[in-house]
Amino acid sequence: RKPAPPFITSKLQQEAARKLGFTAKRTMAVAQSLYEGVDVGEEGAVGLITYMRTDSPRVADSALAAVRDFIRDRYGADSLPPSPVRYEGKRGAQDAHEAIRPTSLAYPPESVEAFLDRDQQKLYDLIWKRFVASQMNPAVYDQTSFDVEAGRFLLRATGQVLRLPGFMAVYLEGEDEEKEKDEEENPILPDLKEGEGLKLIGLEPHQHFTQPPPRFTEASLVKELEEKGIGRPSTYASIMSVIQDKGYVQKIEKRFHPTDLGKLVNELLVASFPEILDIGFTAQMEGELDDVEEGRRAWKDALKDFYAPFEKALSEADERMRHVKGQQVSTDISCEKCGNPMVIKWGKHGEFLACSSYPKCRTTKEFKRGEAGEIKVQEAEVTGEVCEKCGAPMLVRRGKFGQFLACSKYPACKNTRSIGTGVSCPQCKEGKLVQKSSRRGKVFYACDRYPECKYALWDKPIPGPCPECNWPILVEKYSRKSGEVSVACPNKGCGYKKSAE
Repeated sequence: RKPAPPFITSKLQQEAARKLGFTAKRTMAVAQSLYEGVDVGEEGAVGLITYMRTDSPRVADSALAAVRDFIRDRYGADSLPPSPVRYEGKRGAQDAHEAIRPTSLAYPPESVEAFLDRDQQKLYDLIWKRFVASQMNPAVYDQTSFDVEAGRFLLRATGQVLRLPGFMAVYLEGEDEEKEKDEEENPILPDLKEGEGLKLIGLEPHQHFTQPPPRFTEASLVKELEEKGIGRPSTYASIMSVIQDKGYVQKIEKRFHPTDLGKLVNELLVASFPEILDIGFTAQMEGELDDVEEGRRAWKDALKDFYAPFEKALSEADERMRHVKGQQVSTDISCEKCGNPMVIKWGKHGEFLACSSYPKCRTTKEFKRGEAGEIKVQEAEVTGEVCEKCGAPMLVRRGKFGQFLACSKYPACKNTRSIGTGVSCPQCKEGKLVQKSSRRGKVFYACDRYPECKYALWDKPIPGPCPECNWPILVEKYSRKSGEVSVACPNKGCGYKKSAE
């Protein structure tokens, strides 16, 4: 197994998302700070990495010589290939800048750790290890098959046995979840001997079905953009930000889910601008701009070829594209307050039912469409809690920042509050932990005395105390990889964890 090449921009964003949980925007901001320079004591500000917007894996000869000396001193001559490893960039790479690497091997991560913040230290360590590993020997495996006799049955396991770790002693590239599942077909096996006795621990039958492709993560979406030729190293991070800031997608459990707004905008744009919304268009345009840059094509000709059909499509869209915000679709559902028909309208958060006599009657309802397209009214969930202002029942509503509690007598009473967990805040002891939602739509839990108390956590709190450190609360943790739910202590330094069962 050969080592991965040193980072280019897209691969850095993918790997930082997989291994560090960084967004593309956060990765580029941290990389920018490492590139611009960090104060490392007596030597002053030092730029620790090379330029971070590049699509070339090329490395300068001086850097190759330096890293080979470092590997020879640190890991031994056996870890070095006979000559430097050179990696070729993909077709169309601009090759203006080197790969992303440490500027000097004189600053290993451990020597500058005290001068870096947490994010800088993590990203620099990632860049350092990837660069060093890229110039080491491949890892060596034995492709192995075990036949295990079990009474009248013969069981077979096929996989790999690691013989020489090579570059893996320093760094191993992360994998997307879908690829990890593929690798389960060829797992790493233990080093067994012929004739060795094995103990049966258990039998686990599995049935496999073909699954639809998983939703995009930041890492897999950047990878797709790169493979399809959409965008440049400098634009991947902004693309991730724009689709979220505009509300076209929502990130749930680190995966992008299209919103109703995103689906609608996509539908309207594809209908009016099919050529531009075609996946191949952006890649084609990038190629034409490269031709202009390199003098193979006149820029006025390229602009004319694009703008003439675009202007026509734009004019037609202005006349034909439906104005969604003002449209109303009649239904046979009656308003529970005034008896008038309800109509489907479009709002910030998608479609909803509203009374046709608005503004006299302001009744609204959420709804879902059934498999046959029928409208099913979503009644607000009754919580058992009462409004502290008027005594009416509180209902669960959904707004811009997720779910919240609202008085059932709205609009006469406009009282709202966050959904409670019933768990006391372990930091201030006075407040209660309530459910909130971040700007990106991710649920978290925080003290209701904010900003006096700023205690917050991502995992759902449950009453404690921790049996090991006596911390007042515990949390539920969900593993996306195994699907298991566990109970753990959120107190730093305490490793208590057990199955939720």
